[in-house]
Amino acid sequence: MGIKAALPRYELYLYTAVLGLALIWAGSWIFEASSENVNRKAFRESVKPGWHYFGRKMDVADFEWVMWFTTFRNHILFALAGHVIFAKILTLVAPKHRSFIFGLYGGLAVLVTMGWTFMALVLSHCIILYSVATVKSKLMCFAAGLATLASIKMEPYNSWQESMVTGSFDLQDILFYGGCGFSIMRCMSFGLENCEKKDGNYKFSDLLKYNFYLPFFFFGPVMTFDRYHAQANRTQLTRKDRELWNITSKALTHLGVVLVVDFFFHYLYILTIPSDMKLVTKLSDWCLAGLAYSNLVYDWVKAAVMFGVINTVATLDHLEPPQPPKCITMLYVFSETHFDRGINDWLCKYVYDYIGGDHDRIFRELLATLCTFAVTTLWLGPCEVVYIWSVLNCFGLNFELWVAKLFSLPPFSTLERMMGGAMSRRVRGVFNAANFWAIVLYNVLSLNSLEFAKLAGGRLVLKGFPLSTLSVLFVTYCGVQLVKERERRQALLDEPEPVDGGKKKTE
Repeated sequence: MGIKAALPRYELYLYTAVLGLALIWAGSWIFEASSENVNRKAFRESVKPGWHYFGRKMDVADFEWVMWFTTFRNHILFALAGHVIFAKILTLVAPKHRSFIFGLYGGLAVLVTMGWTFMALVLSHCIILYSVATVKSKLMCFAAGLATLASIKMEPYNSWQESMVTGSFDLQDILFYGGCGFSIMRCMSFGLENCEKKDGNYKFSDLLKYNFYLPFFFFGPVMTFDRYHAQANRTQLTRKDRELWNITSKALTHLGVVLVVDFFFHYLYILTIPSDMKLVTKLSDWCLAGLAYSNLVYDWVKAAVMFGVINTVATLDHLEPPQPPKCITMLYVFSETHFDRGINDWLCKYVYDYIGGDHDRIFRELLATLCTFAVTTLWLGPCEVVYIWSVLNCFGLNFELWVAKLFSLPPFSTLERMMGGAMSRRVRGVFNAANFWAIVLYNVLSLNSLEFAKLAGGRLVLKGFPLSTLSVLFVTYCGVQLVKERERRQALLDEPEPVDGGKKKTE
């Protein structure tokens, strides 16, 4: 499969203009709905006073964002600043023992924050899963890990364990589930990597040093044990050219993104509006499309900022953490749809790729995706919305393979070769545009509600046909072609086409 031929420059300019105007148009509808309905009774809980000097209220519907930048802000800044200072000083003194230093500081921070009962609970999970890991059976490691994960995700076992952690800390319940959940995933990674170790077993201290690395402990991302163990135990610590400058620029970028999100929360109530179904039914098709799209963009921004802050600290520790997720605007295939790259890497390595192999066989791919989404459902916490989300995304991932298999056969493959690279991109772009909205609608139900997703889907696909449906798809098609052009240029940089004596690669 070669690099697709470029589209004409004027065509790309047209796509850019159409996309820009459409975003402004949809944004104006959302702004109008936000301004005219700010005093609705349904808005009182989630729209609070914000910029007093502008007289504009703020959307505070997302408790996680509010938690990070109000209640949790001082705690996390204090803990991470202490980690950076403590780790840096002792790393300079004893670089060979920096993984021990990381684990020691993290363990003490967790103990002070959550108390000895929470620490005892996490240690009990570690002891149980380490004991199973020494048997060196991947099946037993998975069974024990999933059973332990179910114990904090399903009633009555989660309530029983949570009741053991006493205290009045405001964020105790959030930190409880975050700390326990990510600990179990790390313990499973440790056990599965221990099964691959040919000479003996890893030490229990290796698990503790890995698990109690503070930046990852409560909120992730999950870094698989093999990567963390290799990177945290490196003794030759050097910086790449301009690495510190890149770290600083990323930190400033995250700060800028936080300010931009704060600005939009004052003018576009993208989280609150979908919760008021009486209001949503009165909105235009363009407003609904803009709300569905902007909710997924915001969720990506939130994940990128939160993981970005943590990854900045990890990079200062000479680690290479999982990258932030790919923006929803850049997605048009289900195989790249994930909002937590750490969990995605974990699932791909231990479930999806392990079972699916080269992902070219239909039935093996179906089994791999079923197992992957079964684990994901348990990780997210089994409930009706999660079940529906898992089924839809599992279907979307497999449907892509079925369609790809179908169109790789004659006469479709012959017809695509005859039409040339640029025309092939245009035809593929039509299918990708429809796929993009399937991704949006399948995932927005987990961010807002099933009712909002059903209403948006019905209006855009059925009630809005043909005008709204085709116009939204055309705008999406323009965006997909711009993304494809960006990917084509990046592919040329990574793998330049031959100039002399070589045949250009096209699709």
